[in-house]
Amino acid sequence: MRLLFVCVGNSCRSQMAEGIARSMGHIADSAGTHPADKIATNAEKVLNSKGISTKGMRPKSVDSFSADDYDMVISMGCGVNCPMMPIDEDWELEDPVGKDLSVYESTSKEIERRLKLL
Repeated sequence: MRLLFVCVGNSCRSQMAEGIARSMGHIADSAGTHPADKIATNAEKVLNSKGISTKGMRPKSVDSFSADDYDMVISMGCGVNCPMMPIDEDWELEDPVGKDLSVYESTSKEIERRLKLL
């Protein structure tokens, strides 16, 4: 399945979703409406702890992608509104930015659970 995960900063949830989805055999990308400068350190730690490489991963703008290239466009939450990007599902996940590693770990488990349901 080809998946695009979108959020605001593209530094936490959507990056973890991209990495986890790829590790499960999906073609996946992530993007943000207002991309951060870098991936959150705790997001990288969580992915690395799962054996998922973060090499080459970086925040990207949603303007660089087309929904036509994906089977599903999934919003991580925060009421992301992309006028040129239809959202198929909103997972409404709490934004872990600036929170403890345990919040990132919980978020990654929920992402993995939802991916298994697709």
